Amino acid sequence: MNTANATNATNASDIVITSIHARAVNVPLEYPVRTSVGVVATSPLVLIDLHASDGSVGRAYLFTYTPMALEATRQMVLALGEALKGQPLAPLDLDRLLAQRLRLLGRTGIALMACAGIDMAAWDALAVARGLPLVELLGGRRRAVPAYDSHSMDGVELGVERARRAVAQGFGAIKTKVGYATLAEDLRVVRALRQAIGDDTQLLVDFNQGLSVPEAVRRIHAFEGEGIAWVEEPTLQEDYAGHARIREQVRLPIQIGENWCGPGEMAKALEAGACDLVMPDAMKIGGVTGWLRAAALAQARGLPMSSHIFQEVSVHLLAVTPTCHLLERMDLAGPVLAEPLAFENGTAIAPPQPGTGIAWNEDAVRRFEVRAC
Repeated sequence: MNTANATNATNASDIVITSIHARAVNVPLEYPVRTSVGVVATSPLVLIDLHASDGSVGRAYLFTYTPMALEATRQMVLALGEALKGQPLAPLDLDRLLAQRLRLLGRTGIALMACAGIDMAAWDALAVARGLPLVELLGGRRRAVPAYDSHSMDGVELGVERARRAVAQGFGAIKTKVGYATLAEDLRVVRALRQAIGDDTQLLVDFNQGLSVPEAVRRIHAFEGEGIAWVEEPTLQEDYAGHARIREQVRLPIQIGENWCGPGEMAKALEAGACDLVMPDAMKIGGVTGWLRAAALAQARGLPMSSHIFQEVSVHLLAVTPTCHLLERMDLAGPVLAEPLAFENGTAIAPPQPGTGIAWNEDAVRRFEVRAC
């Protein structure tokens, strides 16, 4: 190593966290996310800015599913941020420190989400400090990652309209949410979508945990002649034994993972034989650090690994995932981003700038900001 590089490495290792800020926004969605178990009408986000001593800023966001959780999540991020002031900008060390601090409380729920947001922001800041896109900091390269367009419980008319638009944009796979009141309605929607997209586009379905185990088996059997590429969360996500029983009785691949709270939960699901495919959520799995551990578990079992939401960071993570499968395109944060992630011919490539490429559109942030009472 030459003297200049040695100096840069030393300087990078001396970077510490100076502050962590968090703001709450409630962002409109182009389409409400309708599922068999409820509707997500807006996108409630906590925006995180991690400032480092070299001037680097790392950014990330958390999706709280309901506006009711915005302020509690924001306060948890701020509280943990206070505990990390002055700590070296070393995400793996920060992960160990946060695990220790939360040993008695438990790193679950909002605490888990806050830790993951800080982890993603820390990795972003470190990549910015090193002048590299996150994917390159992690040892990979910027490359096209195939994506699927993620749709809602849209019924036939809107479902067909969205499906045709996705195919026209080059997507090779689309997902629709099912679990209507009757199997006949599920089949009506699935068949209408298949007719609209043709045989060359993959069709994925998501029950959002809406069925009992016997009903899931019944409906999946009915889907087996419809060209379905995966069936997602047919029953309660934590019922790994139930998913394993479903998997034993059907021919279609079972996909779960968006609700795994950390790699430990993923390991339990895999040990139970609950799925054929995996799709961690960058926030719930533990940020970048948790994702890398999850990717190792998927690699060890040869399981294709896709992403759940958080497309801006997931495009970097999937590019270094040995069993990379599909990136979920669901734009939850686009209205408050300076440059939303671009998709071309059904793929996305991590942007070339240092870090994840996340930067805020401050005018939009001010417009959608939710201030504590």
